[in-house]
Amino acid sequence: MEIKPSSGSGLDKFDVAYFTASCDTPATNKKYAEALKLDYPILSDPRKKVAEAYGVVHEGRAVPERWTFFIGTDGKILHVDKKISTKTHGIDVSKRLTELRVPKK
Repeated sequence: MEIKPSSGSGLDKFDVAYFTASCDTPATNKKYAEALKLDYPILSDPRKKVAEAYGVVHEGRAVPERWTFFIGTDGKILHVDKKISTKTHGIDVSKRLTELRVPKK
């Protein structure tokens, strides 16, 4: 599947892959992605194993944290954004990619 970033965010200028992860089932995520006409994949983690490993699911929290992880090509986490604004997130991510000196296409 070809992934085309949302227009206006600037993400399409960077040489990156991006996706979201959810603790919902694949069927639920498919419906959600289709309803919102998302241009990126949603990975499903209904057993919450990956979410727990990344710390977004933890004791005292009923739903996963909404964090963004910036992971380098070497697999190392470069930055974790724990304060997400859904209204400006695409632009915020583009700014962070620039700060991290992620190559552009």
